[in-house]
Amino acid sequence: MAPGLFSQERNPGLLLLEMTELSESTTPRSIGEIASYHAHVYYDPATTRPEAEQLRAWIDQRFAVTLERWHDVKVGPHDQAMFQIAFAADLFATLVPWLMLNHGSLSVLVHPNTTNPRRDHLVNPIWIGAPLDVHGEKLPDEGELEHAPSPNTHPVLRP
Repeated sequence: MAPGLFSQERNPGLLLLEMTELSESTTPRSIGEIASYHAHVYYDPATTRPEAEQLRAWIDQRFAVTLERWHDVKVGPHDQAMFQIAFAADLFATLVPWLMLNHGSLSVLVHPNTTNPRRDHLVNPIWIGAPLDVHGEKLPDEGELEHAPSPNTHPVLRP
């Protein structure tokens, strides 16, 4: 039997990271730690890029976000082609449910941006659609807060 997506065999260090997070936590973490969010929309360049292009166009028409460039090959910790949506925390309650209803066959990883990119991607994300591998060993444990950049979209429709 193949190891599960979130098993220690497929994602070394995830279990240790989760256990460390729980054992070090004596009080709840504040949502003030979250500077912004990213949504990574995964696609297959040969088969589902048109679907990703349609989703991206719909997002451009409806949300004030930053649509990052297309990555038709694996990049960073991401094991599949994708594009990134960078957005402000105050859009979460509208954009994420909209993605839940409109992602089609695409997988979407939504994660907060705090000072710990590895934890953000591996322990604190939300998956919409089928979860995919994320290579946490390629992410730092510490980083600068990443605030949402200025939007590059042109919303004219309501979500």
